Amino acid sequence: MRMRTVGIFILCALISIAAGLADGQSQIAEGGKSIRIDHAWSRPAGASANGVVYFTVINDGATEDRLLSVSTAVADKAELHVTLNDNGVMKMRPVASVEMKAHGSTPLAPGGTHVMLIGLKQALQAGATFPLSLTFEKAGTIETTVIVEKSGSSGDGKMDMPGMDHGGDMKGMKM
Repeated sequence: MRMRTVGIFILCALISIAAGLADGQSQIAEGGKSIRIDHAWSRPAGASANGVVYFTVINDGATEDRLLSVSTAVADKAELHVTLNDNGVMKMRPVASVEMKAHGSTPLAPGGTHVMLIGLKQALQAGATFPLSLTFEKAGTIETTVIVEKSGSSGDGKMDMPGMDHGGDMKGMKM
């Protein structure tokens, strides 16, 4: 009888370990456990114009990751961009990916790295929300909800940099 009890104990331990491993694999595949998206927001913009999305990526994991792409149904195309000051001229350039340090946070904020929404299919009105999919190299795809905040907001109560409104048609902005 004692042998049977030991066998049952070992079987329970193995099942517990297997469940833990399966959960770890699910965690990577689902992506939502070690990477979190904080305060995804956008500015109001008209239909057929371009828009912008900002947020902070928090990597609670022990390994670095990279944001590879973004997509949303509200625009023809969504791209990762960076704003640069080139001898006093503000320019935007697409970037292939954004690095996410382990145990760190990476802001996508006005005047820096951000998401460009090219060819909006609908107007973005203050108070509205829309989905955004972010694809990471290791964490996989994470869905978040973007809230459209009133114009002039930087999402943290501070005003944006003058001349850096990414909404509208961005005439005069070199890309």
